[in-house]
Amino acid sequence: MKYIKDYKEGDRVFDIYLCKHKQSAVTKNGKPYDNVILQDKTGTVDAKVWDPNNAGIDDFDTLDYIEVYGDVTSFQGALQVNVKRIRKCREGEYNPADYLPVSKFPIEDMMQELLGYINSIENTYLKKLLQMLFVEDEAFVEAFKKSSAAKTVHHGFVGGLLQHTLAVTRLCDYYCSQYPILKRDLLLSAAICHDIGKTKELSLFPENDYTDDGQFLGHIVIGSEMVGEKIREIPRFPQMLANELKHCILAHHGELEFGSPKKPAIAEAMALNFADNTDAKLQTFTELMESTTETGWLGFNRLFESNVIGTKME
Repeated sequence: MKYIKDYKEGDRVFDIYLCKHKQSAVTKNGKPYDNVILQDKTGTVDAKVWDPNNAGIDDFDTLDYIEVYGDVTSFQGALQVNVKRIRKCREGEYNPADYLPVSKFPIEDMMQELLGYINSIENTYLKKLLQMLFVEDEAFVEAFKKSSAAKTVHHGFVGGLLQHTLAVTRLCDYYCSQYPILKRDLLLSAAICHDIGKTKELSLFPENDYTDDGQFLGHIVIGSEMVGEKIREIPRFPQMLANELKHCILAHHGELEFGSPKKPAIAEAMALNFADNTDAKLQTFTELMESTTETGWLGFNRLFESNVIGTKME
Protein backbone atom coordinates (compact mmCIF):
# COMPACT_ATOMS: atom_id res chain seq x y z
CA MET A 1 0.00 0.00 0.00
CA LYS A 2 1.28 3.47 -0.88
CA TYR A 3 0.69 5.74 2.10
CA ILE A 4 -0.47 9.33 1.70
CA LYS A 5 2.64 10.70 3.43
CA ASP A 6 4.74 9.22 0.60
CA TYR A 7 2.78 10.89 -2.20
CA LYS A 8 4.73 12.99 -4.71
CA GLU A 9 3.40 15.08 -7.54
CA GLY A 10 3.07 12.90 -10.64
CA ASP A 11 2.44 9.65 -8.73
CA ARG A 12 -0.22 7.24 -9.94
CA VAL A 13 -2.65 6.12 -7.18
CA PHE A 14 -4.30 2.70 -7.24
CA ASP A 15 -5.15 1.57 -3.71
CA ILE A 16 -7.83 1.44 -1.00
CA TYR A 17 -8.47 4.45 1.25
CA LEU A 18 -11.06 5.61 3.74
CA CYS A 19 -13.36 8.31 2.42
CA LYS A 20 -13.22 10.70 5.36
CA HIS A 21 -15.51 13.25 3.70
CA LYS A 22 -17.49 13.64 0.51
CA GLN A 23 -19.28 16.76 -0.70
CA SER A 24 -20.92 17.43 -4.05
CA ALA A 25 -20.26 20.78 -5.67
CA VAL A 26 -20.64 22.63 -8.96
CA THR A 27 -17.98 24.39 -11.04
CA LYS A 28 -18.37 27.97 -12.23
CA ASN A 29 -19.57 26.51 -15.52
CA GLY A 30 -22.31 24.54 -13.79
CA LYS A 31 -20.62 21.14 -14.08
CA PRO A 32 -21.06 18.83 -11.04
CA TYR A 33 -18.02 17.37 -9.24
CA ASP A 34 -17.22 15.82 -5.85
CA ASN A 35 -14.82 17.08 -3.20
CA VAL A 36 -13.42 14.07 -1.35
CA ILE A 37 -10.94 13.70 1.51
CA LEU A 38 -9.02 10.42 1.44
CA GLN A 39 -7.47 9.11 4.65
CA ASP A 40 -5.01 6.50 5.81
CA LYS A 41 -3.03 6.19 9.04
CA THR A 42 -0.39 8.63 7.78
CA GLY A 43 -2.77 11.51 7.06
CA THR A 44 -5.32 12.90 4.61
CA VAL A 45 -5.30 14.30 1.10
CA ASP A 46 -7.87 16.25 -0.89
CA ALA A 47 -9.25 14.52 -3.98
CA LYS A 48 -11.44 15.69 -6.84
CA VAL A 49 -13.89 13.56 -8.81
CA TRP A 50 -14.42 15.81 -11.82
CA ASP A 51 -16.84 13.42 -13.55
CA PRO A 52 -18.96 11.78 -10.81
CA ASN A 53 -21.44 10.41 -13.37
CA ASN A 54 -18.73 8.39 -15.10
CA ALA A 55 -19.50 4.66 -15.23
CA GLY A 56 -16.16 4.04 -13.52
CA ILE A 57 -17.26 5.87 -10.37
CA ASP A 58 -19.19 3.62 -7.95
CA ASP A 59 -21.74 5.07 -5.57
CA PHE A 60 -20.01 5.76 -2.25
CA ASP A 61 -20.33 8.01 0.75
CA THR A 62 -18.46 9.40 3.74
CA LEU A 63 -16.75 6.67 5.85
CA ASP A 64 -16.87 4.12 3.03
CA TYR A 65 -13.66 2.33 2.08
CA ILE A 66 -12.97 2.91 -1.60
CA GLU A 67 -10.43 1.71 -4.14
CA VAL A 68 -9.15 4.81 -5.91
CA TYR A 69 -7.43 5.12 -9.28
CA GLY A 70 -6.04 8.54 -10.15
CA ASP A 71 -3.08 10.91 -10.35
CA VAL A 72 -1.37 13.05 -7.71
CA THR A 73 -1.25 16.71 -8.69
CA SER A 74 -0.35 19.94 -6.88
CA PHE A 75 -2.68 22.90 -6.32
CA GLN A 76 -1.62 26.04 -4.44
CA GLY A 77 1.26 24.22 -2.79
CA ALA A 78 -0.77 21.23 -1.56
CA LEU A 79 -1.05 17.77 -3.08
CA GLN A 80 -4.40 16.46 -4.28
CA VAL A 81 -5.63 13.44 -6.21
CA ASN A 82 -7.35 13.75 -9.57
CA VAL A 83 -9.65 10.70 -9.42
CA LYS A 84 -10.40 8.68 -12.55
CA ARG A 85 -12.14 5.59 -11.09
CA ILE A 86 -13.60 4.55 -7.72
CA ARG A 87 -14.79 1.16 -6.54
CA LYS A 88 -16.61 0.77 -3.22
CA CYS A 89 -14.91 -1.98 -1.22
CA ARG A 90 -16.45 -4.82 0.74
CA GLU A 91 -15.67 -5.71 4.35
CA GLY A 92 -12.65 -7.99 4.46
CA GLU A 93 -10.80 -6.19 1.67
CA TYR A 94 -9.16 -3.77 4.08
CA ASN A 95 -7.79 -3.51 7.62
CA PRO A 96 -9.36 -0.50 9.39
CA ALA A 97 -6.17 -0.03 11.45
CA ASP A 98 -4.36 1.05 8.26
CA TYR A 99 -6.67 4.03 7.85
CA LEU A 100 -6.55 5.81 11.19
CA PRO A 101 -3.93 8.57 11.45
CA VAL A 102 -1.89 7.96 14.60
CA SER A 103 0.65 10.02 16.53
CA LYS A 104 4.25 9.33 15.53
CA PHE A 105 5.05 8.92 19.24
CA PRO A 106 4.10 5.73 21.15
CA ILE A 107 0.84 6.41 22.97
CA GLU A 108 1.66 4.39 26.07
CA ASP A 109 5.06 6.07 26.41
CA MET A 110 3.41 9.49 26.28
CA MET A 111 0.81 8.42 28.82
CA GLN A 112 3.47 7.21 31.23
CA GLU A 113 5.29 10.53 30.95
CA LEU A 114 2.07 12.41 31.65
CA LEU A 115 1.43 10.20 34.69
CA GLY A 116 4.93 11.09 35.85
CA TYR A 117 3.95 14.75 35.89
CA ILE A 118 0.80 13.87 37.82
CA ASN A 119 2.86 11.97 40.41
CA SER A 120 5.07 15.04 40.83
CA ILE A 121 2.14 17.20 41.98
CA GLU A 122 2.48 17.94 45.70
CA ASN A 123 -0.89 19.52 46.44
CA THR A 124 -3.06 16.66 47.74
CA TYR A 125 -6.31 18.05 46.34
CA LEU A 126 -4.97 18.61 42.82
CA LYS A 127 -3.19 15.26 42.82
CA LYS A 128 -6.38 13.47 43.86
CA LEU A 129 -8.33 15.25 41.12
CA LEU A 130 -5.81 14.22 38.46
CA GLN A 131 -5.70 10.64 39.71
CA MET A 132 -9.50 10.42 39.62
CA LEU A 133 -9.44 11.45 35.97
CA PHE A 134 -6.26 9.91 34.57
CA VAL A 135 -5.94 6.76 36.70
CA GLU A 136 -9.28 5.75 38.21
CA ASP A 137 -11.65 6.72 35.37
CA GLU A 138 -10.83 3.97 32.87
CA ALA A 139 -13.42 5.04 30.31
CA PHE A 140 -12.06 8.59 30.28
CA VAL A 141 -8.46 7.38 30.01
CA GLU A 142 -9.26 5.23 26.97
CA ALA A 143 -11.09 8.10 25.27
CA PHE A 144 -8.29 10.53 26.15
CA LYS A 145 -5.62 8.28 24.61
CA LYS A 146 -7.62 7.76 21.40
CA SER A 147 -8.88 11.33 20.91
CA SER A 148 -7.54 13.93 18.52
CA ALA A 149 -6.91 17.52 19.57
CA ALA A 150 -8.79 19.00 16.62
CA LYS A 151 -10.87 18.07 13.63
CA THR A 152 -8.47 19.49 11.05
CA VAL A 153 -6.17 22.28 12.29
CA HIS A 154 -3.55 20.56 14.45
CA HIS A 155 -2.99 17.18 16.14
CA GLY A 156 -5.89 15.73 14.14
CA PHE A 157 -4.95 12.09 14.71
CA VAL A 158 -5.35 9.25 17.21
CA GLY A 159 -3.27 10.22 20.24
CA GLY A 160 -3.28 13.86 19.16
CA LEU A 161 -4.97 15.08 22.34
CA LEU A 162 -2.44 13.23 24.49
CA GLN A 163 0.50 14.48 22.41
CA HIS A 164 -0.73 18.08 22.61
CA THR A 165 -1.47 17.86 26.33
CA LEU A 166 1.98 16.44 27.06
CA ALA A 167 3.70 19.14 24.98
CA VAL A 168 1.78 21.90 26.76
CA THR A 169 2.62 20.35 30.15
CA ARG A 170 6.32 20.20 29.27
CA LEU A 171 6.29 23.87 28.28
CA CYS A 172 4.49 24.84 31.49
CA ASP A 173 6.99 22.89 33.56
CA TYR A 174 9.78 24.83 31.85
CA TYR A 175 8.00 28.13 32.53
CA CYS A 176 7.91 27.22 36.22
CA SER A 177 11.68 26.73 36.25
CA GLN A 178 12.15 30.22 34.83
CA TYR A 179 9.45 32.27 36.59
CA PRO A 180 9.12 31.73 40.37
CA ILE A 181 5.83 33.65 40.38
CA LEU A 182 4.13 30.60 38.86
CA LYS A 183 2.52 27.98 41.13
CA ARG A 184 3.75 24.74 39.60
CA ASP A 185 1.04 22.46 40.98
CA LEU A 186 -1.72 24.73 39.72
CA LEU A 187 -0.18 25.39 36.31
CA LEU A 188 0.67 21.76 35.56
CA SER A 189 -2.76 20.60 36.73
CA ALA A 190 -4.36 23.17 34.44
CA ALA A 191 -2.11 22.13 31.54
CA ILE A 192 -3.02 18.47 31.99
CA CYS A 193 -6.75 19.25 32.20
CA HIS A 194 -7.04 22.18 29.80
CA ASP A 195 -8.36 20.20 26.80
CA ILE A 196 -10.07 17.23 28.44
CA GLY A 197 -13.38 18.54 27.11
CA LYS A 198 -12.26 17.47 23.64
CA THR A 199 -12.99 13.86 24.63
CA LYS A 200 -16.65 14.89 24.47
CA GLU A 201 -16.44 17.67 21.89
CA LEU A 202 -15.17 15.38 19.14
CA SER A 203 -16.19 11.82 18.30
CA LEU A 204 -13.50 9.18 18.02
CA PHE A 205 -12.04 8.09 14.69
CA PRO A 206 -12.92 7.35 11.99
CA GLU A 207 -15.59 10.07 12.34
CA ASN A 208 -13.52 12.61 14.32
CA ASP A 209 -16.35 15.12 14.01
CA TYR A 210 -18.16 17.50 16.34
CA THR A 211 -20.70 15.95 18.68
CA ASP A 212 -23.90 17.67 19.81
CA ASP A 213 -22.14 18.60 23.07
CA GLY A 214 -19.27 20.02 21.05
CA GLN A 215 -21.56 22.10 18.86
CA PHE A 216 -23.64 23.45 21.75
CA LEU A 217 -20.96 23.96 24.40
CA GLY A 218 -17.43 23.54 23.07
CA HIS A 219 -14.48 21.87 24.78
CA ILE A 220 -13.63 24.79 27.08
CA VAL A 221 -16.99 24.81 28.85
CA ILE A 222 -17.20 21.00 28.79
CA GLY A 223 -13.73 20.71 30.33
CA SER A 224 -14.57 23.15 33.12
CA GLU A 225 -17.73 21.15 33.87
CA MET A 226 -15.81 17.85 33.92
CA VAL A 227 -13.28 19.25 36.39
CA GLY A 228 -16.08 20.72 38.52
CA GLU A 229 -17.86 17.35 38.69
CA LYS A 230 -14.72 15.61 39.99
CA ILE A 231 -13.95 18.42 42.45
CA ARG A 232 -17.38 18.02 44.03
CA GLU A 233 -16.46 14.41 44.86
CA ILE A 234 -13.36 15.48 46.81
CA PRO A 235 -14.14 16.48 50.42
CA ARG A 236 -13.03 19.98 51.47
CA PHE A 237 -11.49 20.86 48.11
CA PRO A 238 -10.52 24.56 48.58
CA GLN A 239 -12.95 26.85 46.77
CA MET A 240 -10.28 29.35 45.70
CA LEU A 241 -8.12 26.57 44.28
CA ALA A 242 -11.10 25.20 42.38
CA ASN A 243 -11.84 28.67 40.98
CA GLU A 244 -8.23 29.20 39.92
CA LEU A 245 -8.05 25.84 38.16
CA LYS A 246 -11.34 26.30 36.33
CA HIS A 247 -10.36 29.86 35.42
CA CYS A 248 -7.18 28.58 33.74
CA ILE A 249 -9.28 26.19 31.64
CA LEU A 250 -11.85 28.86 30.78
CA ALA A 251 -9.14 31.39 29.80
CA HIS A 252 -6.66 29.15 27.99
CA HIS A 253 -7.49 30.52 24.52
CA GLY A 254 -6.48 33.92 25.81
CA GLU A 255 -8.98 36.19 24.05
CA LEU A 256 -12.77 36.33 23.94
CA GLU A 257 -12.73 36.31 20.13
CA PHE A 258 -10.74 33.06 20.20
CA GLY A 259 -13.42 31.28 22.22
CA SER A 260 -12.31 31.92 25.80
CA PRO A 261 -15.23 32.78 28.11
CA LYS A 262 -12.70 34.66 30.25
CA LYS A 263 -9.39 36.44 29.64
CA PRO A 264 -6.44 35.41 31.85
CA ALA A 265 -6.62 36.99 35.28
CA ILE A 266 -3.76 35.11 36.98
CA ALA A 267 -0.20 34.34 35.89
CA GLU A 268 -0.90 30.61 35.54
CA ALA A 269 -3.76 31.24 33.13
CA MET A 270 -1.54 33.50 31.03
CA ALA A 271 1.28 30.94 31.00
CA LEU A 272 -1.14 28.20 29.98
CA ASN A 273 -2.44 30.34 27.12
CA PHE A 274 1.10 30.91 25.84
CA ALA A 275 2.00 27.22 26.07
CA ASP A 276 -1.22 26.11 24.37
CA ASN A 277 -0.81 28.64 21.57
CA THR A 278 2.87 27.78 21.07
CA ASP A 279 2.27 24.06 20.65
CA ALA A 280 -0.84 24.50 18.49
CA LYS A 281 0.84 26.97 16.12
CA LEU A 282 4.13 25.09 15.78
CA GLN A 283 2.36 21.77 15.25
CA THR A 284 0.14 23.40 12.64
CA PHE A 285 3.22 24.73 10.86
CA THR A 286 4.86 21.31 11.10
CA GLU A 287 1.84 19.61 9.54
CA LEU A 288 1.70 22.27 6.81
CA MET A 289 5.32 21.64 5.88
CA GLU A 290 4.78 17.88 5.91
CA SER A 291 1.83 18.19 3.54
CA THR A 292 3.57 20.16 0.79
CA THR A 293 6.39 19.45 -1.62
CA GLU A 294 6.84 23.13 -2.44
CA THR A 295 9.91 25.01 -1.19
CA GLY A 296 8.97 28.53 -2.29
CA TRP A 297 6.34 30.96 -1.08
CA LEU A 298 3.03 29.14 -0.57
CA GLY A 299 0.74 32.16 -0.50
CA PHE A 300 -1.35 33.72 2.24
CA ASN A 301 -2.27 31.35 5.07
CA ARG A 302 -5.35 32.46 7.00
CA LEU A 303 -4.33 30.62 10.19
CA PHE A 304 -1.04 32.51 10.41
CA GLU A 305 -2.33 35.65 8.67
CA SER A 306 0.87 35.70 6.65
CA ASN A 307 2.41 34.57 3.41
CA VAL A 308 4.40 31.49 4.43
CA ILE A 309 7.34 29.81 2.74
CA GLY A 310 7.73 26.08 2.25
CA THR A 311 10.81 24.38 3.68
CA LYS A 312 11.75 20.78 2.95
CA MET A 313 11.18 18.51 5.98
CA GLU A 314 14.09 16.21 6.87
